[in-house]
Amino acid sequence: MVGIGPGARNEISQRALDALKNSETVVGYKLYIELVKDIIKTKQIIATAMRKEIERVEMAIQEALTGKTVSIISSGDPGVYGMAGLVLEVIARQNRDLPVEIISGIPAANAAAAVLGAPLMHDYAVISLSDLLTPWETIEKRVRCAAEADYVVVLYNPKSSQRDWQIEKTAHILLQHKRPSTPVGIVKGVSREDELVLITTLDKITACAIDMTTVIIIGNSTTFQFRDYMITRRGYQW
Repeated sequence: MVGIGPGARNEISQRALDALKNSETVVGYKLYIELVKDIIKTKQIIATAMRKEIERVEMAIQEALTGKTVSIISSGDPGVYGMAGLVLEVIARQNRDLPVEIISGIPAANAAAAVLGAPLMHDYAVISLSDLLTPWETIEKRVRCAAEADYVVVLYNPKSSQRDWQIEKTAHILLQHKRPSTPVGIVKGVSREDELVLITTLDKITACAIDMTTVIIIGNSTTFQFRDYMITRRGYQW
């Protein structure tokens, strides 16, 4: 399982590049295959659409069982909303004796934080707003608990054409426990050609252009903005 980072070529680790170059077959979601297509153009490529994760894993396992070196790619890190867990689940379910290597990548949350400044300097919670695999009641509880505990909150998958109300509901929950003026960083397409970066406040979050490629970072009670930087205090005393 290979993490290709958030999108930019210079943010793919050398270890990940070596793994892709040494693979005979590369499996992945079509969009992620496009991000590395010039690296893997001589390989056998298996690309599928979104929501075909189990199908991709099963095809990759069948390729590996023939003796091939197979890479399944994930954006960011394969262990952060990626394919690593599903691959290991399927292998365990099938009781396969296959050698597995997990190659980490830069998660979108960390790439977005670096663009914004230093918003993750203290404890933070990462929550996906997609309710395709997790009941909304569970997501809502996690958002509320993180807000009550004064965590910096990172939101993945905040909005899509079919899911446009979750971000408004989330903002409403957060505003019950955080100041309206709490700094919020919004990074769309981090490290990609169409990257957009905005620092706003919690009370204005729903007015911003947000989609599935957007990472949102909501500060805690110590987070402040200085010029174009979003900064969360670590707790040092001057």
